[in-house]
Amino acid sequence: MNEVKNKKLVIIVISVLILIASVTTFLLTKKEYEEMTYNEFVNYVEQSSVGEVTIIDDNTLYVKLKDNDKTVYKVPNPLKDGFKEYLLLQDIKVGAGSSSGLEKTFQTVGVGLLLIGVLWYIRKGSGNNKQVIVDANKNKINNNNVVNFSNVAGNEEAKDLVGDIIDFIKTPEKYSSMGARMPRGVLLYGPPGTGKTLMAKAVAGEADVPYYAVSGSDFIQMYVGVGASRIRQLFKKAKKSEKAVIFIDEIDAIGKTRAGKASASNDERDQTLNALLTEMSGFNDNEGIVVIAATNRIDTLDPALLRPGRFDRQIEIGLPDYNARRAIISLHAKNKPIHDTVDIDSIAKDTVYFSGAMLENLMNEAAIITANSNEKAIRKQHIDKAFYTVIAGAEKKDRSNITDKDRQITAYHEAGHALMTKLLLPDNIISKVTIIPSTRGAGGFSMSIPKDKMYQSKKEIISNIKVLLAGRVAEEIIFGEDGVTTGASNDIEKASNLIKDYIVKYGMDDKFGLFNFESANVNDTAIIDQCREEIKKAYISAKDTLEKNKEYLSRIASMLIEKETIDNNDIDEICA
Repeated sequence: MNEVKNKKLVIIVISVLILIASVTTFLLTKKEYEEMTYNEFVNYVEQSSVGEVTIIDDNTLYVKLKDNDKTVYKVPNPLKDGFKEYLLLQDIKVGAGSSSGLEKTFQTVGVGLLLIGVLWYIRKGSGNNKQVIVDANKNKINNNNVVNFSNVAGNEEAKDLVGDIIDFIKTPEKYSSMGARMPRGVLLYGPPGTGKTLMAKAVAGEADVPYYAVSGSDFIQMYVGVGASRIRQLFKKAKKSEKAVIFIDEIDAIGKTRAGKASASNDERDQTLNALLTEMSGFNDNEGIVVIAATNRIDTLDPALLRPGRFDRQIEIGLPDYNARRAIISLHAKNKPIHDTVDIDSIAKDTVYFSGAMLENLMNEAAIITANSNEKAIRKQHIDKAFYTVIAGAEKKDRSNITDKDRQITAYHEAGHALMTKLLLPDNIISKVTIIPSTRGAGGFSMSIPKDKMYQSKKEIISNIKVLLAGRVAEEIIFGEDGVTTGASNDIEKASNLIKDYIVKYGMDDKFGLFNFESANVNDTAIIDQCREEIKKAYISAKDTLEKNKEYLSRIASMLIEKETIDNNDIDEICA
């Protein structure tokens, strides 16, 4: 803090010096001039009254008259060719001048001081950031805000895998007696919002050691070498604590696979990565410092980071299963007034593919909705409303611009999705189909909840693609080829990604077979053509299915127009 104050003081002093130099220059060079127009000047010249003219910096004329050489008149310079020769022919003494030497000296000094101040500030500014990283993250785990495993619901396997690291930090002699060394680094990877940062905090909390947290993007700077310097600074601070947890979030910002071509940004990233690898290699075998990193894209990381001796232990923090979701929901319901009729098991079943962060957001939104309703306890309807707010956004209240034709198009579009889901994915529960637009721009949506499972079959992927295309298919069946709308743009994007993975990543296409084009970095037009062909086949098949069930399609759409929102029971009743 004192260092920051000193830096501010120096900046103030430099500014004051520049101000003093400018004021002094003004006072020392100040002269009394009287303004004279150019026409007046010409009249005096023609009357032979001008005795001396001094041209200053090509912009101004300083004029003395013959009968009064003490007064200096300031006249605009006409900048005409032959003007000086014209004055000389009139027997006028002509001289050239400039700002005084003293004025120039002060200007030079002032500009010099200003440049020095700016450069000093930029240099110290990067140093300031280094300090901020360390200062902001050198907070030790304290008793008032402890994060430990009791705050981490689910992820039981991950807890077990980091358990021995916590024990190693606490009792290193137990492991050193067996000739074991502590893993240098732990890499937590998985989708966003699954609790990687929370897990790192819990490790520090359980081990009761200081916790230093930074983001990989903090080390990427415009100037080469700054990131590497910050890495060294961070590790130096951590080593002073003897035992500590260093957490680097978004490590892919500095740890991406290094390309062959060099550039300024690559040089900076390479130097930063090399500094990190060097620091990790410099640990003693029994030093109580562990580096935990997190990423959403482990496939992009440099192999040098993943080899033994660096991030020895790689732990997946995946999306929670049913039991984990139940535990997470129960954890976030602890400090909230939940009504007795709320079924935690039912919520856990309905939130397949929700991350831990989404579940926390769900319960928080439910609490906000309850408070806005002036009710005393969170009920099922509040959680249901929060569920769809998290998924699709809040319902749009102003619908004055939506025509009956728009509602009809949306109804058939969503009916297509819902009916295709019921026909091709009967195990899915259609929790909600609505034509009420959301604040995120959706005209409506169809929400189906799949069962928890580890794998997707080839048939299921194709069925999901058909479900995505069914909205556009329904529009074409009812309104004709020229009547289809832009409402299917997001569906087409998702279907395109699915069919690409089907061919490129999963090797399920008969033509290309068991070859992962993604890992080979192949971008073949033949693959694009095959993706188009498979999408076309899925579209034709989906159209055939809906045409055979057109009566159900119309009945679902009619119910949507009437009720705006329907669920699984309504669709079962129609399709019975």
